[in-house]
Amino acid sequence: MVGFALIIIIVAIVILFLLSFSLKKSGKENVESYEADSFIQATLQYTAECGPEKRVFSVQELIFLCDSEKACFEAAPERDLEEINSCDLLNETLAGILAQSWKTGQNQPVKGYELKIASNTKEILYVKQGNLTSNYKGALQDLPGANVTFTAYY
Repeated sequence: MVGFALIIIIVAIVILFLLSFSLKKSGKENVESYEADSFIQATLQYTAECGPEKRVFSVQELIFLCDSEKACFEAAPERDLEEINSCDLLNETLAGILAQSWKTGQNQPVKGYELKIASNTKEILYVKQGNLTSNYKGALQDLPGANVTFTAYY
């Protein structure tokens, strides 16, 4: 009888340990590759307004304008308006998107991120935020004459 009670107690303790380990969930959420790929796809379609006429350009169009060093708004000489640099608009737009989409920090699932946009001849834009760890997921999007690489570190 005492042996049977001892077996029941041991089994109960083992079940309690298993329950405590199974209920403890890691607070970390890993970034999946499809999330990074979807982020790039959505970002390339995001639009920004340029100039007093509010011309609309997608991020992809701004990449090509920046690569060719063209302004997104070229003021006529008789008007007192300044040209708007497409690279500045691209940088401003992407900085806002990244800050809203990928919160980084020690208590966040994402510890840092890196965005590189390069053409065949030069680096168009490089943005790095947070800590770059050894755990990461990323995606690459090839465009005609340029490529976009995004990596999220967790």
